[in-house]
Amino acid sequence: MTREELNRQIARDLLKIRAVFFRPEEPFTWASGIKSPVYCDNRLTLTAPQVRTDVEEGLARLIREEYPSVQVLMGTSTAGIAHAAITGHLLDLPMGYVRSGAKDHGRRNQIEGRLEKGQKVVVVEDLISTAGSVLEVVDVLRSAGAEVLGIVSIFTYGMQKGLDRLNAAGVKNVSLTNFDIIAEEAAKEGYIRPEDVSRLIRFRNHPEDESWAKGV
Repeated sequence: MTREELNRQIARDLLKIRAVFFRPEEPFTWASGIKSPVYCDNRLTLTAPQVRTDVEEGLARLIREEYPSVQVLMGTSTAGIAHAAITGHLLDLPMGYVRSGAKDHGRRNQIEGRLEKGQKVVVVEDLISTAGSVLEVVDVLRSAGAEVLGIVSIFTYGMQKGLDRLNAAGVKNVSLTNFDIIAEEAAKEGYIRPEDVSRLIRFRNHPEDESWAKGV
């Protein structure tokens, strides 16, 4: 299977289990306040065994191909934890995860699992939009002395803000599928109308401009 075929297979998988919701006429509101015609819930992949297998084997492939020197996988909290654990098992690699903040009890850890200074780490994330949260994880790992090789994720929106942030931080991300491919496959499979694809792409390119919602 080529990388393009893998991208499209994962897109079809996410659509099949309704992990991706499309509501161009009634947008979702993200925590950031952005109104979006798309909502992606990759946690649903964990309850669909065949899709889960496709995802974890796909993540393992990306890591082998893009980050062959990796020594440890670190999941983002909480959505990346299960994917890091399963993929780590497939690759026979240790894994851990990074909390959104340090615990206020016990050892007050923010990084869970053993991590030695200088170890080469790949961060496992479920999706990337503006990349703010995943880069916080990268910062924590770098502060702990890890060499962060990059990120693997299931899905990326490809928003310019996210791309700019990753570039500024010097962090590479490789995703199993992306917004453009999911929009194309959704139109092919009848989840959305063909004419909705351009509206979705306009949203992705300029999320602050809500004219796409009016069909303008």
